[in-house]
Amino acid sequence: MRKWLPLATICIGTLMLLVDVTIVNVALPDMAVNLGTSFSSLQWVVDIYALVLAAFLLGIGSVADRLGHRTMYVAGLTLFAIASAVCGVASDASVLVASRGVQGLGGAAMFATTFALLNTSYTGKDRGTAYGIWGAVSGAAAAIGPIAGGLLTEHLSWRWIFFVNLPFAVTAVALCFLVLPVGARRRAPLDPAGIATFTLFAAGLTYALIRANEQGWTDGGVLAAFAGSAVMLLAFVALEIRLTQPMLDLGLLRHPVFAGCLIAGFVLSAAAFAYLTYASIWMQSVRGMSPVAAGLATLPMAITAFLTSATVGRRMHGARSWVAIGLGITLTGLGGLLVAVQLHGPGATWTALVLGLSVSGVGVGLASPALSSTAMSVVPNERGGMAAGAVNTARQLGFAVGIAALGTLFAARIQSDLAAHSVPHASDAAGAVAGGQARLLVAHVPAGMRAVTEHLVRLSSADGLRLTTVVAGLLGVAGGVLAGALTRANRHTPAAAVEAAPPTGRETVGIH
Repeated sequence: MRKWLPLATICIGTLMLLVDVTIVNVALPDMAVNLGTSFSSLQWVVDIYALVLAAFLLGIGSVADRLGHRTMYVAGLTLFAIASAVCGVASDASVLVASRGVQGLGGAAMFATTFALLNTSYTGKDRGTAYGIWGAVSGAAAAIGPIAGGLLTEHLSWRWIFFVNLPFAVTAVALCFLVLPVGARRRAPLDPAGIATFTLFAAGLTYALIRANEQGWTDGGVLAAFAGSAVMLLAFVALEIRLTQPMLDLGLLRHPVFAGCLIAGFVLSAAAFAYLTYASIWMQSVRGMSPVAAGLATLPMAITAFLTSATVGRRMHGARSWVAIGLGITLTGLGGLLVAVQLHGPGATWTALVLGLSVSGVGVGLASPALSSTAMSVVPNERGGMAAGAVNTARQLGFAVGIAALGTLFAARIQSDLAAHSVPHASDAAGAVAGGQARLLVAHVPAGMRAVTEHLVRLSSADGLRLTTVVAGLLGVAGGVLAGALTRANRHTPAAAVEAAPPTGRETVGIH
């Protein structure tokens, strides 16, 4: 069993950082009351974590290739633990938001080194098993967050959603020095300009998407953030093509397998997970479910993802990985379409999600481990941080883009339905429903109109959710076909040859 301790060490970090993406959501109302601030002002407690995680993944992955993947992973765990403790004792919102940002930085350091550590720790059949178990854990994390957050908040305190990280982080740090190999380091100068420009690009884009979902796509600040992000992307490309040892080898984007992995990572997050944000709003605000009950309603995806990754996903590597990626992403899309079929009018309940989420979970379980291992097969181990950072950045940006785009569609469809029924101030009412304030909206209308208003809210929100699942479903099907076709090139490369692939001519590698 000792040989699986490195996997356990890596999975502990993965579980913590992914659970913390969603665990905070259900605790925001209690935080607002306890800290004496508004619910809206605490939204950055959620947003800053996602922003920092997306912005720093690629840059930290590049640094990790030079400093060592184990060193960076330990640094990430330590930073994550310290930030969690500060979050738990925070006395005001500004301290909480700032420490959540530091948490995101620690999470980025862990996420950017995960795949490289798996590759260094395992080979052959064991590597396939390790990726399968890791994929199962990461697939289950999305559902665990809301459930754990609800239970800890209801029975202890919101502060325990942060304190609970500490024993896991301490255990993982101790295991790192005992069971993780030191691994290879890349002897090459850092690319500070590339790191800075890409980080600013990713941060600006993520910020713009977050704000667009709240302020609208034509807001001046949103447009300025998009423009600044575009400028940084152009600057990044201009810098990288001139360097002999860049942070990101842009030549890899011409490699069909690597390009397919980036597309698959983006689509996986956008198609499988983004609409769950609005499903949660619908279940809690419109259907009146508790946070824990709403979290439990998403368990079909977590369960099927876990079982698929642990059983089938671990066998779909090497020449067969393109099947797992293409079929898996396509199934996430079909799952979204099945949810749309089940959502029938104002009487729809959480049971409409079960079949679709189960199918999507199978897709996540197939695609996640194969996507990770396939992306790593394109580069030598000592460049694993760069490859992992690129793929995980694509996944984080896919999630951010998906939430923003689907949120706009969700609110627009609600507004259209309410306006069609001559509801006064339909735009404001739609904003309230899409923002999770449906019950407050119904409570503020005259008593004689509440039954009609509640009916319209249920009807319009179900229609809005159906539209998001249709769009997510179509994106998943199209993305699955494209990603499968691109990564199919990998079937010609024997696993042994992939693992033995030499570094590119533009870098010098050393083992420390």
